[in-house]
Amino acid sequence: MTFMTHLECTQTGQAFDPDELHNLSPAGAPLFPRYDLAAAREKFRREDVAAGPPNLWRYGPLLPVRKRDEAVSLGEGWTPLLHARRLGRAYGMERLLIKEEGVNPTGSFKARGLVMSINRARELGVEAVVIPSAGNAAGAMSAYAAAAGMKAVVFMPRQTPSAFVFECQGLGAEVHLVDGLITDCGKLVAEKKEAEGWFDQSTFKEPYRVEGKKTMGYELAEQLGWRLPDVIIYPTGGGTGLVGMWKAFAEMEELGWIGPKRPRMVSVQSDGCAPIVRAFEEGCEKASYWENAQTLASGLRVPAAVADFLILRAIRESSGAAVAVSDEDMLRCSWQLAALQGVLPAPEGGATLAALGTLLETGQVQRHEEVVLFNTGSGYKYQENMPLEGL
Repeated sequence: MTFMTHLECTQTGQAFDPDELHNLSPAGAPLFPRYDLAAAREKFRREDVAAGPPNLWRYGPLLPVRKRDEAVSLGEGWTPLLHARRLGRAYGMERLLIKEEGVNPTGSFKARGLVMSINRARELGVEAVVIPSAGNAAGAMSAYAAAAGMKAVVFMPRQTPSAFVFECQGLGAEVHLVDGLITDCGKLVAEKKEAEGWFDQSTFKEPYRVEGKKTMGYELAEQLGWRLPDVIIYPTGGGTGLVGMWKAFAEMEELGWIGPKRPRMVSVQSDGCAPIVRAFEEGCEKASYWENAQTLASGLRVPAAVADFLILRAIRESSGAAVAVSDEDMLRCSWQLAALQGVLPAPEGGATLAALGTLLETGQVQRHEEVVLFNTGSGYKYQENMPLEGL
């Protein structure tokens, strides 16, 4: 069962029927699933969670899928929260943790979001799905579409590492390589989807990917004994994970599972594509388009985010920060994280460690605090983008 009651426009608050297909709201804003949390508080206690499966479906009543017994799953979620002892010692920290999302199906946190959106699309009668992606989201969509028996169509920048193209093609997706950025891929999807009968799975342009991503927040609380850390450092492209966790924290407090304490949310971007960092520093509520976006971290090469106002809101409400790091530091820290902790991160994961160094230097993070770095994907797909020279 699910306690989902309706969809809500994140800009106007207008309600919509969750059993009809939706992309953005009429206001052009993302839609959030909402739940009867008062009823859930009575019928689904946090003690019940431990009896659930060792994956994200342990939070099933707080997820939007109506027919759980018919849902496709590849075992996504319930990823390790690692105590980074050796890495922590290098930074003078006793309580440095890594949330290792690279062990998800298809090797990234994108599995969480796409399992939810594909299952809901299938429940609502969709037969073909399309996504513009810099890599990991396309692989996840292709995998779940294959499991669900749906047609998958992918638009990727031509400079995407070949492992992602191989992955999508191997999973049966129709792959189109585009000269340009993910935003250019998104324009092509928008132009073609209605005529082709494809349902758009773009970040925040359908309501359900955020629900899969929010389970990172639920897991983090559960793995820490139903409390939250002092700081979360998160690599931000489209920002679904950061926004999803912020949503999860509010839901858990309303359920009585946690108290009012929140971690400071830190958004990390590349200095070659940092629209959120610039908007945060300038005090803006939305982020302007980043021209000539360049970074080796394909997941951070997102010059415009649909949910920019939600990302910035979460950072500010948490008294957090937004930090840009160089590709050089990102790469150096990726190899440091691997050598000291045994986790081979995606460059986006290395970016969080680079940001930690900056935050410690500026005094925005103290060495005694409990800090969680999110490694959002496996480094195994990034060989073309992560040279070993100079190690």
